[in-house]
Amino acid sequence: MLRGVRWACFAALVLGLAAGVFESPSTAVAAADAQDDGVKLQKLNHADFIAKVATNPKAKYTIVDAWASWCGPCKKNFPHLVEMHKKYGQKGLAVVSLTLDDPKKPKEVAAAEKFLHEQKATFTNVLLDEDADARDGFDKLNINSIPAVFVFDPSGKEVKRFTGDDPNNQFTYDEVEKYVVGLLSGKAPSAN
Repeated sequence: MLRGVRWACFAALVLGLAAGVFESPSTAVAAADAQDDGVKLQKLNHADFIAKVATNPKAKYTIVDAWASWCGPCKKNFPHLVEMHKKYGQKGLAVVSLTLDDPKKPKEVAAAEKFLHEQKATFTNVLLDEDADARDGFDKLNINSIPAVFVFDPSGKEVKRFTGDDPNNQFTYDEVEKYVVGLLSGKAPSAN
């Protein structure tokens, strides 16, 4: 019996190597190094995500950027989010990236994680994990397209949203930043 178990383990190893399932030592080290950069992606359902936004005692305001690894405009604008974290994090702005990649598709999740590491997104990164199809995230956020940005007050109440749902009224990340700067200085309206 032990001989059979050894043979099965050997066969699994050979098949795994042939299929590229196992990483080479250099790839494994590179992956381990990438994981030590402070970038993490956590899965949360919508209710837990909203609760997390509402329970950040250090934040004056929280900005949430909804994006996905397959969204070109999202990826193009993501560096603005990283920059806002650097510029305003110490001034009370919490930054959250919320990916709408399909949690049931490992390639999409891996692409999202890779992108976050490349961007050095050391703030909170959430993969919206709902039981229904990938479209459920859009429905939960009440949006039709991404990128989309949401601003929440300290209680977790949404005070502003920037979406591309209206093709005649597209937002820019400069507008988002201007709004956030106003909030942090006490000069921007805090209602939609």
